[in-house]
Order: sequence, then structure tokens, then C-alpha cells
Amino acid sequence: MAEYTFFTQDDRSRYLPTPMALSLWGPDALNGPAVCSVAAHTVESEHRRDGWRPARFTIELFKSARRLPTVVHTHVERAGGRIMVVGFEVVQQENDEDILVAKGVTVFLRESTDPPGARWQRPADELTFMPPAIADDDPRPWFGGDAGWSHEMTDYQNAGRHRMWSKPIPVCPAAPLTPFQRAVITAESASLMTNWGEGGIGFINGDLTVALARLPQGDRVGVEADTHLSSDGISVGTVSLYDQTGPFGTATVTALANTHAMIDFANRPRPPIWSAE
Repeated sequence: MAEYTFFTQDDRSRYLPTPMALSLWGPDALNGPAVCSVAAHTVESEHRRDGWRPARFTIELFKSARRLPTVVHTHVERAGGRIMVVGFEVVQQENDEDILVAKGVTVFLRESTDPPGARWQRPADELTFMPPAIADDDPRPWFGGDAGWSHEMTDYQNAGRHRMWSKPIPVCPAAPLTPFQRAVITAESASLMTNWGEGGIGFINGDLTVALARLPQGDRVGVEADTHLSSDGISVGTVSLYDQTGPFGTATVTALANTHAMIDFANRPRPPIWSAE
């Protein structure tokens, strides 16, 4: 089976988008998971610390990223005894011009122990996300709803509650995915899971916030829609994030109506990684 990554790198250590980084919003537009992946990878690579955990990742996706050489600049905004805040900017280069396409922050928290005493959490018998049993070497994302699981998106192009069980691909060949990067890459599908309806997806998200109580275990991450609210062409969606052992975080997106470029998955070819080759 072919290997897939979102980017390769050139001799200047710039990230070069591959076909897997392209989206369905336009012929040269990058998808959200690719942009989030390169930001999360750079921030974690440059600022990870033993005993500290990336607990929140927020990115503002305010300009469409294109198939151009990409770099990520990071800087420490605050470094305290228990909290470190790292800012980042995703910049693309065209004709010697730098184009800012996204920016955000990652918050690292120092690990310790939980306070004593019981606290409410959703009972195990109320959880509705149950991962499908699939082969370890199957790279395809699986989509779920009331009728079970399928890798065919057309089976779930409806107004029901949506779920996804995904094995995210690496950022670039020389960078194996970390649990943090798996969480961020998959969490970007919060927009898909919450804004997907009968006609496809007609909202495009302008941001993503991922909050992590712990890091996921295993190669796959699940996303389950919890809320979708929309009015006057603006939507808000929240999801829960899962691994094989249960929930570990949440993600939130705000999005704008993009009806003129609405993606009807029933009339779109499947990306190559969804094939059974």
C-alpha cells in the first residue's frame, strides 16, 4: 500500500504540500487537517518539555492556504512554572512574498496529580461512541451514524448524528506522528462531523480549538458530533474525541456558510487514501 503524507520538505526545510493536502473547496486549496498538522508538528517539535503536556491548541484559519511552500514560525508568549503559551504563524511563500494564512497558540501545562474528591462525568453506559472493529493496516477513515459504520461517505449524507474513526496520516515522511498531532489532525474534522447534512457540507470553518485532558492511545482517533447550532450563515459545532479506551478531549469550530462551493460527497470522487488498494 502506498505511503501518504501531507507534506514533503525541501533543502530549505520548507514544507511542500502533496496531493493528500488538497481539499475539495478548490483546485489549489489545502485542507484543514494539513494546515493544522504542520502547525502542531512544528510547535511540538520546537517546544516540547518532559513533564509538560500540550493541553490546548487553537488555530485561526483566516485565509485559504494553497499549494505553496509553507513554513511555521513559533515564539514563546509566556513561560511560567505551570503554564507555557507558544504562539505560531503559518506562512506560505510565493514570488519572494510571505503570505500569512493562519496563526494561533498552543498551551502546554505541567503535569501533576488530580485533586481529591469525586466529580461528575458522563456515565459509561451513556457513551454512544463505539469504535468499529477494522484491520490494523486499513488506512481509510470510517464514518458512522445510526446505521453503523462504513467507509462510504454517501451512506451518511443525511441529517443524523455523525461519527468518524480515523487513522491520520503523517505530516511529512521524516516525522512519525505523535499522539498530540494525531489528536489535532483528527479534531479538525469537527467541522465535517457537525456541519455535514443532507446536501453535503456547506459551512467552512475559520478556526479550531482542541482541548485535551490526556493524549490519545493507539493509531486511531474518533470524533463524534455533540452539537451543531447555526443561524444567519454562522455555525458553531462541538465534538468529543475518543480513542479505544474512551473520551480524552473536545474540539470546537465556528464556521461560515459557503453555499456557492458546497461539497456534495455523493458527486465527488473519493480521495486515494479511501480506496481499498
